[in-house]
Amino acid sequence: MSSRVTPELLARYDRPGPRYTSYPTAVEFHEGVTAEDYERCLAEAGKAAEEPFSIYVHLPFCDHRCLFCGCHVIVSPHKEKASPYLDLLAREIEMLAARLPDRRRFSQLHLGGGTPTYFRPEQLAGFLEHLLQHFQPAANAELAVEVDPRVTSHEHLDTLADFGFNRMSMGVQDFSPEVQEAIERIQSVEQTRDLMEHARKRGYSGTNVDLIYGLPHQTVERFGNTLDAVVDLAPDRVAVYSFAFVPWMRAHMKKIGDEDLPGTEAKHALMSLARDRFLDAGYEAIGMDHFARPEDELARARREGRLRRNFQGYTVLPAAEVLGLGISAIGDVGGGYFQNAKKLSDYQQAVSAPRLPVERGVLRTPDDDARREVIHELMCNFSVDIPRIESRYGLDFADYFREDLHRLAAYAEEGMVAIGPEVIRATGLGEAFIRNLAMCFDRYWREKHENEDRPVFSRTV
Repeated sequence: MSSRVTPELLARYDRPGPRYTSYPTAVEFHEGVTAEDYERCLAEAGKAAEEPFSIYVHLPFCDHRCLFCGCHVIVSPHKEKASPYLDLLAREIEMLAARLPDRRRFSQLHLGGGTPTYFRPEQLAGFLEHLLQHFQPAANAELAVEVDPRVTSHEHLDTLADFGFNRMSMGVQDFSPEVQEAIERIQSVEQTRDLMEHARKRGYSGTNVDLIYGLPHQTVERFGNTLDAVVDLAPDRVAVYSFAFVPWMRAHMKKIGDEDLPGTEAKHALMSLARDRFLDAGYEAIGMDHFARPEDELARARREGRLRRNFQGYTVLPAAEVLGLGISAIGDVGGGYFQNAKKLSDYQQAVSAPRLPVERGVLRTPDDDARREVIHELMCNFSVDIPRIESRYGLDFADYFREDLHRLAAYAEEGMVAIGPEVIRATGLGEAFIRNLAMCFDRYWREKHENEDRPVFSRTV
């Protein structure tokens, strides 16, 4: 049986499907989950006084909208109008701290966006001072920030380093001028190199570069040049994401023509090229779309089966729960997902009331939790330890997941997965279709979305 991804396999299995940064996925969130539910789950989570949280802070402002972006952003060149947002964040911090009197440590702090460095260094310093008055880093905590080299200064990195930031994730996407013009993000290799070198001088122990394949006008030759430039930059980690082209959700993507996008086979060729290039350069493959140097903690966690996945991507940190701060931010607390209001006016009204600004979410069932672990084990480690799942959730795997295993068997016939009594393991071929394998265990997918006419998710390959 061939282990090669063929055009026939791509035609059969490249379909819309979740990325599984959560399970249930965000499309299952609903407005029936309220601030009162969040209050109750925070109270439950607060009992684990010794356990650290992960904290995600959404800083949504950008000077300009990049056409590939699927994030929730506010585009405004008038930076003075964004200043009150930091005051609202400070109030939300105070509300959460008041509800967690005995649980105030974090193992991961992540500033995401938008563009966190849209704010001036002194503004970020004021915000971080307030945050760290209420929540303190645990030993060896990871403090990470997403940066755009076009607007991030040395002073930004210096300020963040002074507060203990030790990881930096840089958006690149593609260095090709033709692609950059099509996605309206012009960024030079020199800008990127300058910022990365300064970060290293300031003691950032981890640098990450984000790339996207499947963008308009990408070719193997152009993307190969980008890959060569990134290898030369020598980041500690690289993320190579599939372009989530969702114009029905993000109206600005309608400016990108379907005819300018690489087809399924060409898109797969781009990812295969990236995989080969980074493996040849000494990186190790992590999950479905990351690469890390062998000495990086992410690579060590993969080898030891400790890799985890949350809304910020792959992680190794011990925090099982996430506090989400800011508009549209999602928290994972006390057995539920809670998403803040997406509109700035609604967020402001709630925080000023004051009440927790939850707009929607989902309270997980025991079935959700069992499926979530199976799915995340596939997405992170490409395997599932069946006895461990049975012991943890008190179930007979073959009986409980009978329908799921029946679906998975079709992929086993294609040589994508080996199903044994003790372990389920994706093959090398199956790793390219890992989202499809995970979908076999997604009850919501098969009951609600599998036969929908209108797509809900981006494509799996």
